[in-house]
Amino acid sequence: MSRHLRSRSFPALGTTAVVAVTDEDALAPACATLEEQLRQLDATCSRFRTDSELSLANARAGEVVSVSPLFAELLTVALTAAAASDGRVDPTLGSELRAAGYDQTFSLVRERATWVIGARLPREPQWRLIRLDPEQLTLQTPPGIELDLGATAKAWAADRAVAAIAGDCRGGVLVSLGGDIAVGGVSPESGWPIRVAADHAAPLDGAGPVVSIVHGGLATSTTTVRRWSTDRGSAHHLLDPATGLPAPTVWHTVSVAAATCFDANVAATASVVLGDAAPGWLEDRQLPARLVRADGDVVYTGGWPVDRLAA
Repeated sequence: MSRHLRSRSFPALGTTAVVAVTDEDALAPACATLEEQLRQLDATCSRFRTDSELSLANARAGEVVSVSPLFAELLTVALTAAAASDGRVDPTLGSELRAAGYDQTFSLVRERATWVIGARLPREPQWRLIRLDPEQLTLQTPPGIELDLGATAKAWAADRAVAAIAGDCRGGVLVSLGGDIAVGGVSPESGWPIRVAADHAAPLDGAGPVVSIVHGGLATSTTTVRRWSTDRGSAHHLLDPATGLPAPTVWHTVSVAAATCFDANVAATASVVLGDAAPGWLEDRQLPARLVRADGDVVYTGGWPVDRLAA
């Protein structure tokens, strides 16, 4: 990242949060805004807090429950993602994630020696059966279904935080939440230089492939970082809704640029599930993307620039 930009990073939501601004005076209030929004997000939709609104709603699956405006909005965008991806990004995979071994925070999952994945039957789409009334703020999910908003919440939160910060400061702002990046305000003259990396902890100004964006968002989905051992071999957190099991590892990493970070994230996650069909799916939607196969070969779509290395 340019030496003229100011940034700060901190751990949040089991990942790394980064905020960068072009106006040095805006950095402290930008961090405060992001930290408060992430605190609200964690309290609302963490799978790993028994007191979160998500956990409380899951415990009452089958009943009509009241939800907060924030939870209703988070579930609304998750259902939007399911529709836009033809069900490949599905918010009803909570129990499947637990069954696959992602049943606690990843730092604890990683410490476990192995996990036994039981046999699972092909599953029917459940997201269409969710009954959410965003005006009355009520929710009813099918009995036995556990919601998980992890596939969409961070990207939506990045867009939301950028909108709030950009509205309160001069210049431009970038927010990154574990590889989900949104930018707003007045971008640097040459755009925001973004290092494309699988690991959310990698610095934005490190060596490696780099692209620049001036608006919207960029998201990276990867099967390389959140992996753990099971009796069926190595597993990861991106599930195929059709099977309820980790998607076959056709792509190690998929990065997509779009009008919003949310749109980019939905496309990147869906591409991992789509496997070999992903490049055509992305081209049909005219989305710039960089897909890295398991053997290291790189595929580009939608005019994504051929890799150049950061200086």
